[in-house]
Amino acid sequence: MLSLATVVAAYGLVVLGSTVRVTNSGMGCPGWPLCAGQVGPIAQLHPLIEQSHRYLASLVTILILALAALAWRTGPKARHVRGPALVSVGAIAVQIVLGAITVLTDNAPVTVALHLAVGLLFLGIVTMTAVASFIGPEQSWPLPHQPGRLAWVTVAGLFFVLISGSLVVDGGAQSACGSWPACFGSRASGGLVALQLVHRSMVLIGGTLVVVYLITLLRKGSALHAQRLLALSGLALLAAQVTVGAFDALLDAPAALADVHLALASALWAVVVAVAYLSARGTRDRTAPVGSRDVERTVLSTAGREGC
Repeated sequence: MLSLATVVAAYGLVVLGSTVRVTNSGMGCPGWPLCAGQVGPIAQLHPLIEQSHRYLASLVTILILALAALAWRTGPKARHVRGPALVSVGAIAVQIVLGAITVLTDNAPVTVALHLAVGLLFLGIVTMTAVASFIGPEQSWPLPHQPGRLAWVTVAGLFFVLISGSLVVDGGAQSACGSWPACFGSRASGGLVALQLVHRSMVLIGGTLVVVYLITLLRKGSALHAQRLLALSGLALLAAQVTVGAFDALLDAPAALADVHLALASALWAVVVAVAYLSARGTRDRTAPVGSRDVERTVLSTAGREGC
């Protein structure tokens, strides 16, 4: 359960980071790590949002360290969790440093985008740690299967979709196109329109890859039940994400809707990463003899024993 709590907290951290960005609260606390020398509650809205983000980052760091320590102390039974858990420790350390640099450089667009990119990678690693904690140690590293080229391309494509969306926000191009899906009659500068069109092109490519990958997986008889549920969830999240993105453009990018937009994108990212990781660790081998152990029975079998 600790791994699940860590995933939820890490997801909340990414979403709250989005709230900081869309509400322009990034410099609500010009200092780091304290906010204007204060540790307690902040009276103004922007400092409160920014400081809340830092408090949640502290909680996530504690959870990550606890999970890594538990996986290390459990020994061989948790060897399949130990690797991604230790990687997540390094990722959160890099993310904290980037957060400090972002504040100290007055929210420079490059550092803000890099901060989000590492945050998404961190969420993906934490998701893999959670998936690993629900799979038996016999599926330990090295991975018994490969996710496949389509899975790798889909994960990479979706990652670039999210990064391009971050660049749209950081570049102030949210309202560059008041129409959807094309961009007609815009009065924004050519650079902002181009940035918006690049993002929409990435969404078209990345979204198509997600649909093809998840539907291909659903049609496979070897897919785990958990994979099927996640694949269906991913398709639903993608549909919601595209819908919210359309309304975001048509309604002139209100902050609340922009926040929901990134929240859905982050959830989709975590789901696709989980599906791909399950493909690497838990897909049944069709060539296995009838009397062999069904890999699907190992899913969720060790979570209670290991406490992860």
